Amino acid sequence: MLRKFQKKIENFKCENCGFEVIGSGYTNHCPKCLWSKHVDVFPGDREYECCGMMKPIGIVKESDGFVIVHKCQKCGIEKKNKVSKDDIFEEIVKISQFS
Repeated sequence: MLRKFQKKIENFKCENCGFEVIGSGYTNHCPKCLWSKHVDVFPGDREYECCGMMKPIGIVKESDGFVIVHKCQKCGIEKKNKVSKDDIFEEIVKISQFS
């Protein structure tokens, strides 16, 4: 069953680097270090109980732009998230070198 994206405007403190992130409703990772957190079953629902930290492990080009590949450090699942205009470019370059 396909569920729609649920926009949630939330500010948060990155649990990896401590950066205070101002959410836009589409924010799903820290723009400073690119780490995320495994909290959604479907984007924006906050219904997943894993809550593991999602390490950025790669950058890939898709038809509508670049995406960050995250891997959960707790359960091992991999998910893709769009690169944001607010993401620090140098971090994207670092991660892309390992892709």
